[in-house]
This record gives sequence, C-alpha cells and structure tokens, in this order.
Amino acid sequence: MVYSASAIWATYKFDDSFFFAKRQLLFAGVGVVAMFFIMNIDYWTWRTWAKVIVIICFVLLVAVLIPGIGMERNGSRSWIGVGAFSVQPSEFMKLAMIAFLAKYLSENQKKITSFKQGLVPSLSLVFLAFGMIMLQPDLGTGTVMVGTCIVMIYVAGARISHFVGLGLLGVAGFVALILSAPYRIKRITSFLNPWEDPLGSGFQIIQSLYAIGPGGLFGLGLGQSRQKFFYLPEPQTDFIFAILAEELGFIGGSFVILLFSLLLWRGVRIALGAPDLYGSFLGIGIIGMIAIQVIINIGVVTGLMPVTGITLPFLSYGGSSLTLMLMAVGVLLNISRYARY
Repeated sequence: MVYSASAIWATYKFDDSFFFAKRQLLFAGVGVVAMFFIMNIDYWTWRTWAKVIVIICFVLLVAVLIPGIGMERNGSRSWIGVGAFSVQPSEFMKLAMIAFLAKYLSENQKKITSFKQGLVPSLSLVFLAFGMIMLQPDLGTGTVMVGTCIVMIYVAGARISHFVGLGLLGVAGFVALILSAPYRIKRITSFLNPWEDPLGSGFQIIQSLYAIGPGGLFGLGLGQSRQKFFYLPEPQTDFIFAILAEELGFIGGSFVILLFSLLLWRGVRIALGAPDLYGSFLGIGIIGMIAIQVIINIGVVTGLMPVTGITLPFLSYGGSSLTLMLMAVGVLLNISRYARY
C-alpha cells in the first residue's frame, strides 16, 4: 500500500517510484529484527530500565528543539537527522512512558484512588512530556500518549469522579491550545464543515472523502487510485487508509479494520492473562496505544474527527512509527509467553 499510494508522488519528487517503498521496507526489516530481539527479552527488564529510558527520551525531546539538531518539516520540529534518515523522539516517548507508568502503577496501585497521592503524581510526568511534545508542536502524538496513559490509569482503578474533574481541565487546556494557534481553529472548523474552505483547511478531508466514496464495495483495483495523482497531499502517510479504501473498497477497508480488531482482542487477552500487575499494565498500555492511534487515524480519514497528523499503525509510511510499533509488539509477544489463558 505504501508503494501504491506513493509511487506517483515519489516519481515526481525524487524520480524514483520506489523511493518511499524502499525506505519503508528497510525500516520494516529493522523493526521486525527489533521485534524478534525484544520478544526474547523478559518484559521485567523494561521495569528495571524504565526510569533510564524515560530520561533518555526527555533528553531527545530537548535536543529536537535545538536548531541544528532538530529537523523541521511542515512547520513541526519533531525529527533528529541520522545520516540519510531521521528519527522522531516523540514516537519513542510513547512507549517509554507506557513502560514507566506501568512500573509506577504496579508499585502504587493502592494509592491510585487518592487524587493527591496517586493520580497527580502519575499524571505529572505525562503532562510534562506532553508539554515538551507540544513545543515541537505535535498535537497528534501528544494526544495518543496522554490518551494511552489515561486508559492505563483508569484500568489501574482511578476514580471516575477524578477523571471528570481532570476532563474539564483538559477541555479548557485543549481550547487554549486551539486558540493559541490559528491553524488549529481552522482544523476544527474544517472538520465540522470542510466545504466552507475547500481549497484551504478543508482540502485534505474533502479529497480523502473523494477517495473513499468512489471506492464503492470492491474498489477501483490495487494501484488504480485517482486521488494519489496530486489531489491528496502525501497520501502514503496519514491518509493511506483513504487510498486503501479507494483501491480495495469497503471490503478491503473493513478487512483491515477486522485485522486491527483481532490484534486488539489478542492484546487484551494477553494483558489480562499476564502473571503480574506490571505485565498487565504494560500490555494494556501497548494495546491501548495501538487502538487509540487506529481510531483517531481512521476517524480523521473518514471525516469523523479533526485532522491531527497521526499515522495508521503498520500501514502508513514512517520509519519511527513503524519501528516503534513493531518493538511494542515484541514486548507484547514476550508477555504472552508468560500469560495464563
């Protein structure tokens, strides 16, 4: 799908139709090797090194903001260049935060019902990381990280009343973030009515719907997308599901959603069967991260949510995202070795 979605754009920009496909294949290879390597590391190891990993990720989040180190793309300074490639520290912070929070929750589960002793300490570091990610800015990655951590804290036994209060503060903060940057306001308004500005803020959503609609039941055929001919900007990344639905139709799109559902179901079973609290929280965090990212991406592509710039796990082009997801699956596979079904 990466090749099909990117071939035209890659030929025009790099004179090589396989430009994105080759890079994705390379990162997939690295990710699969990393997955099998991590699969053979006892997941308790991540509990031991959780603090160190989080500190390293914080250092990288600071480094990415330094001119000359961080690379800017589409108005966001989120990447650090490594030779001909680049890595996105905020992606790895998601997994690091899951490992650290799983450690904290497993050691302090009895305190989680207390707002001061349990909830505030567990969320303080999360929102510090979120604030640093927003300095890039990268609202999509930050939203996935915070959402994943909230799911973990809720599963650990936090009170609903505490979440309601924090939810009101979160809404106020979200409104402040929107008002602080005009382009975010346009994203919200374009989500509500993309045809109000069809050539501006609503352009991506409209072109995405123009891809999904003609796909019909069975699609136009693999490789036969029309929207990838410079209508939908860089379709190999956040909007790859639109090209998939256009070429493979409702059947193809539904099959992909079914595969994600199967993965999430198996992940939840692994987390519930883990032999200790740390394994359960770690498993729930990983599968929650994947679920939230899938829901937001497909919601954006189908016009149900505002555009946030989140990749579709395992399908979208993006080395850091693909490698991180495969590494996370490696951790989940190791937990499954000890799970009791």
